[in-house]
Amino acid sequence: MPEQPARAWRLVLEHVERDLLDGRIGPGDRLASERDLAADLGVGRSSVREALRVLEVMGLIRTSTGSGPQSGAIVIATPTGGMSTLLRLQVAAQGFPLADVVQTRLLLEDAVAAALAGQDAPDLVGAHRVLEAMDAHALTPAEFLALDAQLHLALAESSGNTVVAAIMAGLRTAIESYVQQGAAAIDDWGAMADVLRAEHRAIIDAIEAGDATTARSLVRAHITGYYTAAGLTRSTRPTD
Repeated sequence: MPEQPARAWRLVLEHVERDLLDGRIGPGDRLASERDLAADLGVGRSSVREALRVLEVMGLIRTSTGSGPQSGAIVIATPTGGMSTLLRLQVAAQGFPLADVVQTRLLLEDAVAAALAGQDAPDLVGAHRVLEAMDAHALTPAEFLALDAQLHLALAESSGNTVVAAIMAGLRTAIESYVQQGAAAIDDWGAMADVLRAEHRAIIDAIEAGDATTARSLVRAHITGYYTAAGLTRSTRPTD
């Protein structure tokens, strides 16, 4: 019957998902061979291969042919990969309203700023590296804003919250798309870039000083200020 293959590969997916959730397998572990999975689950090897392709696209495993310890299907050590990939696909398929993107950024990045400021020695090496790259005055608006999105993602990743980092990674396409769209409406891009550079450094200074209140306030003003200056939104009411 035509529905049988679909049911079969989904059975393999559910089996691997249970093993991951129950802690029987984790990053760095190798899945059973196609032959063993097919025999254990009572499905064809073609169904196993289809399930493995889906898992690889989701960012949960990588596959390698040949023999040796790195061959076969291995769970990769990127716990945010699957969630961020699925969210990127959702963004691409439907898009998200600008107001929802802004509100989500405010919620997530407020939490990121507070978490980083609360750490004794936050690891901001990645953020500082992006800041230095943004100092190049030959950058086009598109290049500058791509780095801007990377900076915010770097801060999320440094927070230590893998779920927040995954969501930010998944939303990056939507965030970058909207900020790029708004750049065309800014008359003096050079002045705006200088403002954004100063705001970024002020946020990081507050984080490194352990001043969570100031860091959170600066992040919110930074996000809402750009969208307003670019004419993308009149105002964004802050959340408690």
